[in-house]
Amino acid sequence: MADTTASTTSRTVPSHEDRPVYVIGGGPGGLAAAYALRARGVRAVVLEKSDQVGASWRNHYDRLHLHTTRRLSALPGLSMPRSFGRWVARDNVVRYLEKYAEHHGLEIVTGVEVSRIEPAPGGDGWLLHATGGRELTGSAVVVATGFNHTPRIPDWSGRDGYTGTLLHAGEYRNPAPYAGRDVLVVGVGNTGAEIAVDLVEGGASRVRLSVRTAPHIVRRSTAGWAAQFTGIAVRRLPVRLVDALAGPMAKLSVPDLSAQGLPRPSTGLYSRVNEGAIPVQDVGIIDAVRKGKVEVVAAVEGFEDDKAVLADGSRIDPDVVIAATGYSRALEGMVGHLDVLDGRGRPVVHGGRSPRNAPGLYFTGFTNPISGMFRELALDAEKIAKTISHHTPSPTPR
Repeated sequence: MADTTASTTSRTVPSHEDRPVYVIGGGPGGLAAAYALRARGVRAVVLEKSDQVGASWRNHYDRLHLHTTRRLSALPGLSMPRSFGRWVARDNVVRYLEKYAEHHGLEIVTGVEVSRIEPAPGGDGWLLHATGGRELTGSAVVVATGFNHTPRIPDWSGRDGYTGTLLHAGEYRNPAPYAGRDVLVVGVGNTGAEIAVDLVEGGASRVRLSVRTAPHIVRRSTAGWAAQFTGIAVRRLPVRLVDALAGPMAKLSVPDLSAQGLPRPSTGLYSRVNEGAIPVQDVGIIDAVRKGKVEVVAAVEGFEDDKAVLADGSRIDPDVVIAATGYSRALEGMVGHLDVLDGRGRPVVHGGRSPRNAPGLYFTGFTNPISGMFRELALDAEKIAKTISHHTPSPTPR
């Protein structure tokens, strides 16, 4: 994979007097925002803590593909190549992000991590505290550090005494190390479901999937109609209406897996989305569960005597436990003191809106929309750039 860092990275961090817009994070959201700002004549500098753009995507598991279509996943100003296919693979997403930064000549500084943001002295702009004692002053700040930032594993009782292999899904790459082994995957979001299928196909001797709340499962595509199209169509409809429509559709398209331990959810699909639970897109999990290749078990409550204790009182002793238990946004240290986060640690606003008490501070990529993350990042980028360009004077030619 080509390394475009040399051609897209600024070697000198801008001075305080420059006052660009700082974009924190060199993933798809940050790159899209930087391009949209540049297209409106606003200087944007991306600060990326790793040594390359797209760091989060580089670390995802090997078989991952976008669950959204190629055409509706492109960022502003550059289409994804048709050669990537309809469902874009992880490595091609990374290639696209590299090309995106290079194609637009984005100003990117790698190896710089921002630890804290606060109002600049005098109240004009924002002061960023970053790696190596740097203090950077920007006219505005876009925080795009990502929805999947810091792996989260529940503080299960007895966890520290478990002698089997315990890892977060963020550490999982492919099934090769687990061939012939008994694996428990905890969590039935898209990541957990896909890893479970990957393990079955990769030769694990037994795969169990620990489920606390039965998910809504949707077909990724039906007769060529992508689930994303439906997500876009219903995005602005009343929640109760979407819930009412989704139930009969699920019964037509997805078999009843109650006998295998996955009953149909009692709450509506869109109600669950508003609670933060995106439907699981089927990339093999339905067949794997129906055929018994993936066994559904109760939620993990803790560990005792080197066994996993489940919510139904049973105990199992897998060789490996993979916790597909999500991530935290980890924004508290950076902006928690500004009173801009809700009770779950997510920004109170996103896109082109700033918190009332923090004008000039923007957030993108901290929602998990039913219409597709990349699509919403592209829309957010344009909204942010439009708002900032109306409040930021054009930079002095250099």
